[in-house]
Amino acid sequence: MSSVNRRDFLRMTGTTLIGMTLGGVALRANAQEVLSADDPTAKALNYTANSTKPDAKCGNCMYIQGSDGKQQRPCAIFPGKLVDVEGWCSAWVKRPG
Repeated sequence: MSSVNRRDFLRMTGTTLIGMTLGGVALRANAQEVLSADDPTAKALNYTANSTKPDAKCGNCMYIQGSDGKQQRPCAIFPGKLVDVEGWCSAWVKRPG
C-alpha cells in the first residue's frame, strides 16, 4: 500500500478542482448549435422556440445556463445545443428565487 504525502494530495486535489471548473466552462462553450424542433429529444419534450405560456419560458427555467441578455443560451436538458430564451419544453421547472 502506498501512502500519499501532503504535497501530492494537494497537487491531486488542486488538479481535480481545476479540471472540474474548466470542464464545466468547456461544456458551456461547446453549445453552439441552435436546437432544432426536429431534434428527437426536442420532439420528445415538446420543445418550441416560442412559448405559449406567459410565465413559463426557457429564460426563467432552472436548466438554462449562460449569461442573461443573450437570445439563445445553453440548456442542461439539451447538451451541446442552444435554446431560445422565449422557448419552452415539458422539462421546464421555474428557477428558484
